[in-house]
Formats: sequence, structure tokens, C-alpha cells
Amino acid sequence: MWGYRTRDVARMLGLSEAQVRAWVRLGFAGARRGRRGELRFSFQDLVLLRAASGLLRAHVPARRVRRALSRLARQLPEGHSLASVRISADGDRVVVRDGRAAWQPESGQALLDFGVADVAEKVAPLLERAARPGAEPLEAEGWYAWGCDLEDGAPEQALEAYRRALALEPAHAGANLNLGRLLHQAGDPAAAESHYRRALAAVPEDAIAAFDLGVALEDLGRHGEALAAYQRALASDPRMADAHHNAARLLERLGRRREALRHLGEYRRLTRD
Repeated sequence: MWGYRTRDVARMLGLSEAQVRAWVRLGFAGARRGRRGELRFSFQDLVLLRAASGLLRAHVPARRVRRALSRLARQLPEGHSLASVRISADGDRVVVRDGRAAWQPESGQALLDFGVADVAEKVAPLLERAARPGAEPLEAEGWYAWGCDLEDGAPEQALEAYRRALALEPAHAGANLNLGRLLHQAGDPAAAESHYRRALAAVPEDAIAAFDLGVALEDLGRHGEALAAYQRALASDPRMADAHHNAARLLERLGRRREALRHLGEYRRLTRD
């Protein structure tokens, strides 16, 4: 079962194992039980415990920390996770920001402030230990989950985690998509292309993989293929505004003005909503 062990969580967050277990009992974070009954923590649990630690040090009462954090996940905008927010405190109050808005899961404003990158940096050294001979073996899904955890603060280690996932399961759609994106961001669209195509082979209706493939093909100067990729993305998700925008730009370049105007109109409608 994928998940961080109690001793690793304690070491990363500067807590005792007893504190970690006590905070789980207090409801600061959830945890699952492994095959032997041991606690296993997700990256979201780490973020919650990191937040609880900082809030308690800022003298926010424990009952208020528990109440705010327990309500936070339910209040996140649709499609957001804890990896997208910053959790803060002012006196005995708690506030959450997601880059576009700030709200109080319980009530409060901000002084203490942190994101997830510092948590990811603490997670990164565990990857090296997990890769050593004799370490507890992980399945592809575990390496993939680890890569997702590491992207914000340790992208090089995230690359390694995705590669290990693909060594075990070459057709893993998520690992191919994310590895392709990291390679693309690093300036290698040709390497990214092959991973985007593998992600699409695994999940043909994945609009994001098709869109990312289109961007890579554009960067490689293959505009006709890029247009086909954007059109494939829109076949799966007609409301993907960026795919309409990019398709309009390529169609204009190809002299297909009427089609370009149609996509541009859709882009404007979608971004106006």
C-alpha cells in the first residue's frame, strides 16, 4: 500500500512519532492502515500535519485548528486539492488562499504562511532510500503517486519517480503524461511527444494529453499535426478554451480564416463565462 510511514512523517515535520499519532487521534489529519495495521499517510495528510504544526506554534487553539482543517477539504473549489492552497494564521484564526481568492474555513486572516513546496523538499530524500536494494518494493502506482507529491518542490526527483513507475508499467497513462510535461517544461518537446502519445494510447479520450501533444508538436514546428491534436482534444472536451485559441491561431496561419474565426469565437465565449 502506498503511503508515508509514521517515522518518516515525524522526521520530515520535526515531530515525535507519538505526536504524529496523537494528532491523528485529534483529527488534524486522516491516515489509513497498512497491511500490518501500521499508519500510512498521504501527501495531503503531510500538508495538513505541517499546517497543524505551524498553527499550533502560532498559538492557535487546538480545537480551532481541528475545526478549520476538518472543514477545509469540503470548502475547496471544485477540482482543487490541498496542494493548491496556502494555509495561514493570525493570532487564533485560520485563513486559506488558493492564488485567486482567500477564505476562512473557520474564521481568520494571515501572518504565518507556507505552501507545499517545503513539504515536497522534505519528502524528496525518501525517494533515494526507497530505490536502494532491499527497500520495500513499490508498484507503479506508488512511484506515480510519489512523483505527483514531489513535483512542486523536487521536480528532478519527480522525474525519477515517474521513470520508475514506467519501468514497471510502461503504459501508465498518468506517469507518461506527467513525465512528458516535465520534460517539455525542461525544453525537450521531442522526448515529451513520445510520452504524450503513450498517455493517449492508454486513454484515447484524454483531452489534456491531446492538448499537451499539440503544444509539443507546435514547438517542433509540425503545425498540421499540432492542429489535429488540438482538434482531438476538443472532440473529448469542447469547452477546452486554450485548445480553441491554439487551433484558431494555427488555422489563421494555414489560411483557413473561417474555421479560425469559429474557434476564436468559442474561445472568447468560454473565457467570458
